[in-house]
Amino acid sequence: MAGLRERKKQRTRRALIDAALRLFARKGYADTTLAEIAAAAEVSTRTFFSYFSGKDDLVFHDGEERMERALELLAGRRPGETAAALLLRLVEAGFGWTLEDEAPTFEEAELRMRLIMDEPALRARALLLMYDSQLKLAAALRQACPDELDEIEAAAAVGALFGAVKLAVMAHVGHERSLKDLQTTGMRAAELALEGLRSIEARAAGRIPVEPPGMAS
Repeated sequence: MAGLRERKKQRTRRALIDAALRLFARKGYADTTLAEIAAAAEVSTRTFFSYFSGKDDLVFHDGEERMERALELLAGRRPGETAAALLLRLVEAGFGWTLEDEAPTFEEAELRMRLIMDEPALRARALLLMYDSQLKLAAALRQACPDELDEIEAAAAVGALFGAVKLAVMAHVGHERSLKDLQTTGMRAAELALEGLRSIEARAAGRIPVEPPGMAS
């Protein structure tokens, strides 16, 4: 019975998300009411608040779960794995989580990104979530690689990496044709962003000499 109840809760939650995204696409975010979302999902407004606190939660519905999985992945660093390889594995896993989602459609991903870019309230929340998540990821990376990275290097690596991936994906969302295409774009951006971290690792390993201050060209 507990398993049945949980599955029913998950179905209701997904129904609310799907209903909201359909209405946002048709009517616009600002003109869609909570009552309309609940009615489209065939539940009461009271039931809506058992799952979400507001409309913005529907756009960012997978944020907490993805963060938990990301922190778990960083904590499970493999023996001999470099910090750059660990971060690249995290980015690849993140795209994999999207593709494994219950409704991994390109249209949904595109709509959510467009809503965030177009709606000031959603854009503000996205920025707050980005800063908070990157601080958590930087701390987790530092903890996973204590002998390779200091706090500044870990923060810079996370900021550069996820800034590059997010911007590249959002810049190309109107040109790509599938989630796999977006994954290819994101992974290319990640490779480019990680070159700086790889240079730090190479210098730490003694493969690149450290130039005295003022000697760099």
